Amino acid sequence: MTIRVALVDDQQLIRAGFRMVVDSQADMEVVAEAGDGAAAVETLTALREPADVVLMDVRMPGTDGIEACRAIADALPTRVVILTTFDLDEYVLSAIKAGASGFLLKDAPPEDLLAAIRTVFSGDAVIAPSSTRRLLAKVATLDAEPADAHALAQLTDREREVLTLMARGRSNQEICAELFLAEPTVKTHVGRVLAKMGARDRVQAVVMAFEAGLVRPQG
Repeated sequence: MTIRVALVDDQQLIRAGFRMVVDSQADMEVVAEAGDGAAAVETLTALREPADVVLMDVRMPGTDGIEACRAIADALPTRVVILTTFDLDEYVLSAIKAGASGFLLKDAPPEDLLAAIRTVFSGDAVIAPSSTRRLLAKVATLDAEPADAHALAQLTDREREVLTLMARGRSNQEICAELFLAEPTVKTHVGRVLAKMGARDRVQAVVMAFEAGLVRPQG
């Protein structure tokens, strides 16, 4: 299966560089480009077959990447990876709340960018490692939202254990080892956690868990 990728950046040279990287892969193709958020929403909604993943610049004239991400997440099954030169907490948190499934710096190595595309296409999420710890520390200081607390109340004890380990950055294999469960069982628990939390992916579920006070940053 070929991953359909769209590029959104107000700098044409940057889009050209991303296109070269993406089109070099046998399992990917660039299907659309746009120079600002408003054009991105219009272009993507007009595609006969939706793009699978959008690489979206965060700072653009007019409609920025966060607003465009929110509109795309509301209207399409397309997943968004926010790309920026600014490693700032408010961008990460805003991007996740807008429905982004990934957040990377533009200077990330090409192999990291390609891995991020494949990761979000598979249904998971990715955040630049330099941003993750500060993001969770910041989210933990926010007031819990009633909707998040209500979602947590629906989880079984085992599902809460799984969510807590997800929030600690554990992979499915690591959760298996800590809870002495088979991997298919862990995948089932993760799927139920996402469904009950109303989360698009693991990262959004983890942010909701921190907001509701289920877990706190370590260290």
